[in-house]
Amino acid sequence: MSSDLWSFSITAYSRPGVERACLDLQAGGANVCLLLCGLWLGERGVTCNEHRLQLLRDIAGPWDADVVQPLRALRLQWKAAASEDAGLNDLREEVKSLEIEAERHLLLRLERLAQSWPQSEATDLSAWLEGMAAGAAHLDRDALHQLRVAATGT
Repeated sequence: MSSDLWSFSITAYSRPGVERACLDLQAGGANVCLLLCGLWLGERGVTCNEHRLQLLRDIAGPWDADVVQPLRALRLQWKAAASEDAGLNDLREEVKSLEIEAERHLLLRLERLAQSWPQSEATDLSAWLEGMAAGAAHLDRDALHQLRVAATGT
């Protein structure tokens, strides 16, 4: 398992079923970066508690609202028109790259915050995922379960 959150996230996201589960959860209002961070912390055996969840949410919320979401909204807004306009499609791909880079920066911020939290041998994946998804407008529990299973292989 990768030691840094970005590498872990890339590896986890590439596993079969993870991307779909993340996108389904994102559609319901969950923050994918927080979910991936929760998987990372759970895999590392970091104990989940409300204080830690809140600290992570406090980092993710403003960055997601002010940086990631506007980029995603612009990318999605241009989707239909970009299919018929090569120049706009090129710009849309640049916006997509910026969106991914903004998510990478968020993951780095989350990692910096959580890096010193003690690790144990206990895995607390379900608690982390439930806690990270708690603020979602519509929580798809099947997608949450699928994410846990696909990301961990269990």
